[in-house]
Amino acid sequence: MTHPNPISGVAPEAEHRTAQLLVVVSDTDRERIEALNASLAETLDAGSYIIATQEEHELAANPEVRIIALPPKGTSWLLKAPDYINAYEIADKYDVRAILMLGPDANSLSPPAIRTLADAVLNTTIDLAMPHYALPPNIGLVNSAILYPVTRSLFAVRARFPLAIDMVFSMRMAQRLAIVAQRIGGSDEAILWPVSEAVAAGFAVNEYDVGPRAIPQPSESDVNAMLTLIIGSLFADIEAKAAIWQRPRRPPAMHADDSPPSAPVSSSDVAKMVEAFRLGNANLQEIWTQVLPPHSLVMLKRFSAVEPSSFRMPENLWARIVFDFLIAYRLRHVNRGHLLGALIPLYLGWVASHINLTASGVASERHIEAVASAFEADKPYLVARWRWPDRFNS
Repeated sequence: MTHPNPISGVAPEAEHRTAQLLVVVSDTDRERIEALNASLAETLDAGSYIIATQEEHELAANPEVRIIALPPKGTSWLLKAPDYINAYEIADKYDVRAILMLGPDANSLSPPAIRTLADAVLNTTIDLAMPHYALPPNIGLVNSAILYPVTRSLFAVRARFPLAIDMVFSMRMAQRLAIVAQRIGGSDEAILWPVSEAVAAGFAVNEYDVGPRAIPQPSESDVNAMLTLIIGSLFADIEAKAAIWQRPRRPPAMHADDSPPSAPVSSSDVAKMVEAFRLGNANLQEIWTQVLPPHSLVMLKRFSAVEPSSFRMPENLWARIVFDFLIAYRLRHVNRGHLLGALIPLYLGWVASHINLTASGVASERHIEAVASAFEADKPYLVARWRWPDRFNS
């Protein structure tokens, strides 16, 4: 079936309608693309998929697989609005049934994992298939600290990695993402949140275990800018979907506690994070006092005097901090850039606490699930403050 294209007037080409899956690859390195195609060929028929990359060339090991050239994009590994527009236009042109988006180093995914994601959309009624990666405990902590617990508590959906760099979606899901991307202007800074879009549309979304995967890590100089971009985008999406997440929803099932053993983290790294938290406590009081209630401020001041090796941030306090910052983002009483910057030292405090807990023998996933549960328990507070912002100012 040919899908209506709201983005462009490109007509499908009949000679290429046999493929069912469009595989959009972020990697530009030829060797990595060849390795990825070797993985795809292990589990998918050559004629069943098309590959779209930024460099169009013939695959040496599998020349019958068609390669489509993507428009140039920035160096960020994050999926932005133009990525969804381009993917939908190509998928609609070649009349495929689903789109598989693969981030950098996708050849680190096993062939069965790729097949599992593809089959979820091609052979079931799922519109959005998200991966559940098996990562080391101290990788992807902004996801564990904020993205996962917020998404889980507000939208009641199983998505351990709601901003995954790999995913599969149906054509109607692709069309929705393309329309939303076009509406926000296709900005290269606009991050879309497929999970919340699927929930808003009433589409079926599920996650699937895909095992280990190499995850791109930003340089130290890029961390603050990336955190600000991602968290700001998340808060903006939550603001836009307030009417949806305020509806009562049944929480999803908890994840199994199957986290790998914790890798040792230098005590000096933890000390640096705690020091950043202490500096925030000393220098950001003007902003923190506009965002956080007195009880939270008192607890944070108390923690600033604790030795780095003993630093702990209770789950319920962290949930309340994030929700209060979300309310402040909505109210605009503080410049949003300054507000998000003021959250970073608090996040680093959470990371130090998480590392200390896992070093003491607490399973990483067990702690992250406890954090998610704290966010779920505190959702009524967020809903109440969203509706009556000044009610809890005392």
